[in-house]
Order: sequence, then C-alpha cells, then structure tokens
Amino acid sequence: QVQLVESGGGLVQAGGSLRLSCAASGTIRRIDAMGWYRQAPGKQRELVATIALGARTNYADSVKGRFTISRDDAKNTVYLQMNSLKPEDTAVYYCNAKLWTVVGRTRGDYWGQGTQVTVSS
Repeated sequence: QVQLVESGGGLVQAGGSLRLSCAASGTIRRIDAMGWYRQAPGKQRELVATIALGARTNYADSVKGRFTISRDDAKNTVYLQMNSLKPEDTAVYYCNAKLWTVVGRTRGDYWGQGTQVTVSS
C-alpha cells in the first residue's frame, strides 16, 4: 500500500506565496519521479512541475520563473514553492509519484487526494 498525503493549500491574494508538500509512505522501494498537477473547474488536469531522479526538473510554461519544485529523498517528500501567484493558478493541486513498491514488478503511478489553492484578485 502506498499513500500520498498533500498539505499546504489555501487561500492567498494575488502576488502571494504558498508552499505545497506531498509525503509518500508505504512499501516503497524506489521513487523515480514526483510531480504536481492541477485541475481548475471545467478544465482538464494539467502538468505543473515534475522532478526526477538526479533532480531533473520540468515546468509548465505558465509557471516557469514563479514555481520551484524540490524533493527530499530521505523523506520521500516533494515540495512546490509557488510565488507571485495569479488568480489563474486557482485549482486543485494533485501530487503524483511514479514508483516501485517492495513487491511490485512494474512501476506504478500514484496520486494524492488533492489540495485546493485559491488565489484572489
């Protein structure tokens, strides 16, 4: 069993900052990549940022220069520092992990429950 637990969402004014955290727990053997996706009302879920082994990062163009993703491998935790937030960043943010479990023979794709981020204008 693997669980991803997110925290750090909330309400913030435009121009403000928030930091999201996502901790993975369970029978984890190795995490290849972790990332954040978001889904606004009436829209499809979209990639925000990912970080892979070796700290290779990837960002959506809309957040480059404003958001920073990082990971703490000792804690199986990924963070998303969000600065200069805009109303269009309002969405439910989901944590994702691509990982191998202790007993699994294939890499699995796991999701958190989501955390609401609301940016007021």
